[in-house]
Amino acid sequence: MSDVVFWHGWGMQPSVWNNVIALLDKMREGESLLRAQPLPGYDGTAAPEPYTAEALVDAMLAELPGPVALCGWSLGAMLALLAAQRHPDKVKRLILIGATPSFVRREGWPCAMETGMLAEFAAAVALDPQTARRRFIALFNQNDSNARHIGRALAPAETPSAAVLDSGLALLGEIDLRGIIQTIVQPTLLIHGEHDPLMPLAAAQWLAETMPHARLEVLSNAAHAPFISDPARCAALISEFLDE
Repeated sequence: MSDVVFWHGWGMQPSVWNNVIALLDKMREGESLLRAQPLPGYDGTAAPEPYTAEALVDAMLAELPGPVALCGWSLGAMLALLAAQRHPDKVKRLILIGATPSFVRREGWPCAMETGMLAEFAAAVALDPQTARRRFIALFNQNDSNARHIGRALAPAETPSAAVLDSGLALLGEIDLRGIIQTIVQPTLLIHGEHDPLMPLAAAQWLAETMPHARLEVLSNAAHAPFISDPARCAALISEFLDE
């Protein structure tokens, strides 16, 4: 039996995984324990001080009783990479959706967002967190064949506090995991939308080439949320991976 834990992205909630979890539960006929875990500061949970990537990872893994297959999306995928490196005894497999080692452009890393755009989102959060969240969803849905469906699916979710959103944006600007990627040895499935405007496909291709035991599956009609755009395909990929 494989326990699978799901980590969501910035500004989202654990409920983003509901469809995939329901499909996986049917496919696996109860063979896997499936749990969507909120990032600290989300869904009524406490936010650590200071709000660092290490503190988030350590707090979330401390809640887990044993080794798991860890599935992360966006910021959750970045934290999952760090978790696998920091706690290899707790993370036995990785499923990374919309993943990158660095969200913003840096020297030697062009396949990412301009830092100025991240600053614009921080300014928008300070003015109106709900509007900033809606803009973020619209941005990452660009060129997805199911963009309207994704927007409707994500719109009702509760918006975290401005402080948590701002802290998360700061993390996205700070995290650079390129130096540890080759040390992450867990079997890894990368799922990426071909048209992802936040984490370009080149970032996932780099991860697949650099991680010792990773492979990449690309969804040709999807953007940053392929598991919402095509939950059946993503659930099937995850289920097959768990059985390898």
